[in-house]
Amino acid sequence: MAGRADTAAARRRWLLLTPALLVLIFAASGPLLIVVVYSFLTPGDYGGIEWMFSTDAWFNVVASRDFFDETVTWNDAHLSIFWRSVKLSLMTTLACFIFGLPTAYFIATRPKGQRDFWMLLIIIPFWTNLLIRTFAVMEIIRNEGVVNTFLINMGVIQEPIQMLFTDFAIMVGMTYVYLPLMVLPIYASLERLDFSLVEASYDLYARRWRVLRRVILPLAKPGMIAGSILVFVPSLGAYVTPRVLGGGKNLMLGNLIELQFGQGRNWPLGAALSITLLAIVMVALLIYVRQAEREGSHG
Repeated sequence: MAGRADTAAARRRWLLLTPALLVLIFAASGPLLIVVVYSFLTPGDYGGIEWMFSTDAWFNVVASRDFFDETVTWNDAHLSIFWRSVKLSLMTTLACFIFGLPTAYFIATRPKGQRDFWMLLIIIPFWTNLLIRTFAVMEIIRNEGVVNTFLINMGVIQEPIQMLFTDFAIMVGMTYVYLPLMVLPIYASLERLDFSLVEASYDLYARRWRVLRRVILPLAKPGMIAGSILVFVPSLGAYVTPRVLGGGKNLMLGNLIELQFGQGRNWPLGAALSITLLAIVMVALLIYVRQAEREGSHG
């Protein structure tokens, strides 16, 4: 009887899991498999693909072949976009950490009755469309925007500073967009922090910087790692913000992929670039998992 009951319970669990499994297979794994298959096919003359096996797409991700003498060289355009994407994502993550840690600490040290209000102010930007927020940043940093107008009126500069359509503009826009993703996990860690440890450190004559470095940051490290991953991953594949604030000339990986599926009409190359982006994200997640396991083992 016990064996039949266990079998029936297992069947019920599988029946309950069936909808989720179908969603994963057809909505996640299925499209990913199509992208992988497309990356090994031949591009069509006017977009799409031709069902002929080819590894040219993967070759063209990092290399290029001269049209006349078949000389193989590095694909400098793609490599520069890879480097710009990783660089701006890391800079955005660092900027979000610099602004997010003090913000999260400030909220965590408020009285409990006030924390919900401050968290609401952090979450409110998510209620607005990403494109609208990006255009708002554009109005602030453009040549006739708020920053340049203020500096000119104060006599600090004579001519507007060109901030729009630069890497700096993209970093500022992504920092503004993804800052809440850094604040929330750090706040979740700091909220559970026993601030009596901080008071004990002060009682032992530790300076503020030492308390921050030896007490607060180690205890908030899980939130810092999670926030860094949450910012780095979407920054790496960002499309709207680089397209609007970069002016179409400071491309990132997301823009390059869209360009291949659109104007470039090279779907296999776009698919190969998509899988490459996925691989970079997976490496970042593996680093996070390894770090989390190390933190747990030291627990």
